[in-house]
Amino acid sequence: MVMNQGLDYNVDIVMCIDATGSMHAIIDEVKSNALSFYKKFVAAMEEKEKGVNQLRMKVIAFRDFGCDTDAMLESDFFILSGDENDQSDEFHAFVNGIVADGGGDLPENSLEALALAMQSDWVRTGSVRRHVIMMYTDAQALPLGARSSARNYPDGMPADLAELHEWWEGQAMERRAKRLLLFAPDTEPWSDMIEWQNTFHQASQAGKGCSDTDMAACIHMLVNSI
Repeated sequence: MVMNQGLDYNVDIVMCIDATGSMHAIIDEVKSNALSFYKKFVAAMEEKEKGVNQLRMKVIAFRDFGCDTDAMLESDFFILSGDENDQSDEFHAFVNGIVADGGGDLPENSLEALALAMQSDWVRTGSVRRHVIMMYTDAQALPLGARSSARNYPDGMPADLAELHEWWEGQAMERRAKRLLLFAPDTEPWSDMIEWQNTFHQASQAGKGCSDTDMAACIHMLVNSI
């Protein structure tokens, strides 16, 4: 693998995937993109002479705590290495098990998914680290705490978007390592988050899934930011 000036790139990627009923028509495409993303990403990095020493991926599938008992499905990090440590089979099994269902009204608990993603057990080794969160949704987000009375609502969530922003700008993630890629409608809160540090937004069509998501554009943005 070609390395860039001896730099040791360790990359963690967390994919937050909307698994509600509105995604039914397009969920297979989103899952396919998730499964192929890491190979395309590594190839694009090598084209830029940026070798990936370690790549891990994690998935958070989210719905609505107000009406779904399985409103948040969170995996561990999977090592995608192509050697004896490779966990591609486990990664594929988790992603393939995601079914678009539930969700109730259109806004979903996507901000809670982002909060959980920020709290991930990120890699801390390597001369260059990248901690990447990708959000795939076709809907607006419920305000943080709107479903806090639900039995399965997670503890320790931020009170509002401002506090989530503080998490992002503060110590929840390594400042130089973090990247946030939003594939979400051009509405609040997503449009407000464009100003967040190291954040990129590509609009998806509200209520129509993510069929217009351009994976090549995502990889281009990510690789060039690294």
